[in-house]
Order: sequence, then structure tokens, then C-alpha cells
Amino acid sequence: MFRHFLTLQQVSRRQFSSSVRRQLVNKVPDKQKLFQEANGMPVHLKGGVGDAVLYRATMGLTVLGTAFVIYELVKAALPQKKV
Repeated sequence: MFRHFLTLQQVSRRQFSSSVRRQLVNKVPDKQKLFQEANGMPVHLKGGVGDAVLYRATMGLTVLGTAFVIYELVKAALPQKKV
């Protein structure tokens, strides 16, 4: 059992140590400058086109969902008369 543990430890160490390490660029200061800029835009739209598309899609789905709920409530409150 202990031998299997040592083998697993060596294999995992070998895979981690032989992998290429990439240097990550810190983008936080750039994003902080972007979001703290006083340009009159709401903070949820300062991220660019992707944020605008996501916001519009969310609002569209919210409006459609609200309309569907109101339609179903009216349909349930005013059932059709059977002939």
C-alpha cells in the first residue's frame, strides 16, 4: 500500500514539474481603472459589448417571462366556456 502511494507521489510530482509554466499577466489594475472611470455609464455596462449583450438578453428574457406569466394567470382566471 505504501509503495503504491510513493509511486503515485512520484508520478504526480514528475507531471507537475515537467509542465511548462506560463506567466499570467495581472489584469486587475486595468479593470479597476476601467470600472472606476467616471464616464456616466452604469457599472454593469462598463465591461464592453459582451456586457451589453448579456444585459439586453437578460432584460428580454425577463420581459418575455413576465408576459408569459401574466398570460397564464389571465388564462387561468378566465377559463373558456364549454359549449
